[in-house]
Amino acid sequence: MANLVSHPDEVKVVTKRFGQGAANIDRYLELDGYKAVQKALELGADGIINEMKASSLRGRGGAGFPTGMKWSFVPKESAKPKYVLCNGDESEPGTCKDRLIFEHDPHSVIEGAMIAAIAVGSHDVYIYIRGEYRYLLEIMQKAIADAYAKGFCGKNIFGSGYDLNVYWHGGAGAYEVGEESALMESLEGKRGVPRIRPPFPAVVGLWGGPTVINNAETLASVPHILLMGGKQYAEIGVDRNGGTRLFSLSGHVERPGVYELPLGYSLRKAIYEVGGGIANGRALKAVVPGGSSVPCLKPDEIDISLDFDSMMKAGTFLGSGGIVVLDDQTCIVKFALRTIQFYRHESCGWCIPCREGTDWLSKSLKRFHAGGGVAKDIDNIRYLAENMLGRTFCPLGDAAAMPIIGFVNKFRKEFEAHLDGKPCPYEKHPALSQLAVVR
Repeated sequence: MANLVSHPDEVKVVTKRFGQGAANIDRYLELDGYKAVQKALELGADGIINEMKASSLRGRGGAGFPTGMKWSFVPKESAKPKYVLCNGDESEPGTCKDRLIFEHDPHSVIEGAMIAAIAVGSHDVYIYIRGEYRYLLEIMQKAIADAYAKGFCGKNIFGSGYDLNVYWHGGAGAYEVGEESALMESLEGKRGVPRIRPPFPAVVGLWGGPTVINNAETLASVPHILLMGGKQYAEIGVDRNGGTRLFSLSGHVERPGVYELPLGYSLRKAIYEVGGGIANGRALKAVVPGGSSVPCLKPDEIDISLDFDSMMKAGTFLGSGGIVVLDDQTCIVKFALRTIQFYRHESCGWCIPCREGTDWLSKSLKRFHAGGGVAKDIDNIRYLAENMLGRTFCPLGDAAAMPIIGFVNKFRKEFEAHLDGKPCPYEKHPALSQLAVVR
């Protein structure tokens, strides 16, 4: 079990049951568990969706799409069964929030997914968990079994006449299946590669039926929203960015951990107050604000609100909420190399720009960091990355390209310092190899 951290600025919504034994269904019930799904049955589909829209809840998996709007896209009538799919394939480097939810409050994910199913008229829920999270699978299996034993899942839930089944599924450790269409392919027993869209999952998803796909944190937020009311939840955050967010704070900070902060919280405060500042008294060099797939920010850019819209205006993304802090002894070229090596390894190989682009970027940066680069390589690296953008079936190509473009644009002088056979100026400092990036 992971050690829990806390800070006075946190607003406990999703994490309010952490450390209270809520994985046990009886304890979960004592803590208002499964009350929200009963309220959902009373509200009906339109009432649930209206509350979600009022909450300004946006997808916590990375894209930040409004949840209520996403649910409203599912057709009310369908010749094929409808499905709800929980995306628990948390694989973004720098991110470990969903792991804690599954560990400490698994019933909140089940309940949130059940509410989503009622909202869209689905009778089947699937909870897909990352393959490396083997012990979490055991926790989720027990939680689902306990919910069935209480009569909360299956036939005629809560005497409502509504039938609703919940299933679990374990992945095989592929980052790619975090993309929703590849996730559906994997769940159907196929190779986890993305689908061409349109059609979109809300119309043609799992086994050809309309499907809602939400991140585990998104679904864990839903029961709390119904109990407190969408408007009250929205007021915790800022305009168009309602509620709280679980931020995975890692890297060169004094107090790394997962913190639940209101959307709109200051990035500077997250680093220097919540995280306790840069470790070992070093200076800040860069921050990756939303997991490894987003462009970094420099020290003069961190007076910014942690919300989806502010990050986009700053040329980056809130992403999965994985804040990775880099100190002034980190080699950006080597960090870029490590980043692209991850995406090269995790590319499914389906798209040529992604398959070939990640390979060439990895080779180029490896040679460059080793001192074999020439001046034109800097622009060639950026050119390679720019030509991957928007040219792949799924966002993995963009996820690999955007951070590299950001590193070159913002730290060009550091790339130039590696030219002409010069050794890396930071190699004598093993800071990067010791970086506590949570995977």
